[in-house]
Amino acid sequence: MSTTEITKNRDAKGFNELSKAAKDGGDVAGIARNKLEKESGKKVVSKHNYLEEPQNKKLIE
Repeated sequence: MSTTEITKNRDAKGFNELSKAAKDGGDVAGIARNKLEKESGKKVVSKHNYLEEPQNKKLIE
């Protein structure tokens, strides 16, 4: 979500601008995840809370 907003706000076009927006959006998401983990005392991502396969998605064969 953060990457989408950054891209829209900057009206990013082309590889370089989009790449920078993606990097910045990832940085925002990483900071948010780290802050949530610190405040909650729990890991957001663990071996117990991820999906082996995507749900409700068709796999290309």
